[in-house]
Amino acid sequence: MSLEEEIIFQGHENILSLHPKTIEITKDPHLTKKGDCIIGVSANKACDDLDIVLREKLRTSGSVVKIGIIVEPYQFDMVGLGSDNLEITHKHDIVLRKSNYVDARTLIVSCDKSAIDIPRKLINALTNSEAIGLLRIKVE
Repeated sequence: MSLEEEIIFQGHENILSLHPKTIEITKDPHLTKKGDCIIGVSANKACDDLDIVLREKLRTSGSVVKIGIIVEPYQFDMVGLGSDNLEITHKHDIVLRKSNYVDARTLIVSCDKSAIDIPRKLINALTNSEAIGLLRIKVE
């Protein structure tokens, strides 16, 4: 049985998406150019807002997690893993990590992509503050 959840976020003029190890979305409405892993702001959910059953499934080592980033007409897909070390409790952010580093913001580890890997057409769309993005999480 798989579980799925979606998070809606907005674009921002300072989105760069250049980080080689992480991807982040945040509930915060503001972004400086130092946040080069952030691809979306004003998200409607952070780690702590996710369904408890989904979070428990993410806290299972070896669970496969498929993530889709959708900004019409573009979609970008990636795969990572859950871990029994995950906390998934942060109240403002969600971070997808290539590494196995875990903190309260970490949603998945061993992600096969990072911010720098996202196609520029999708990122260019997100530099418009009116753009709406969707982060789709599917845990198997």
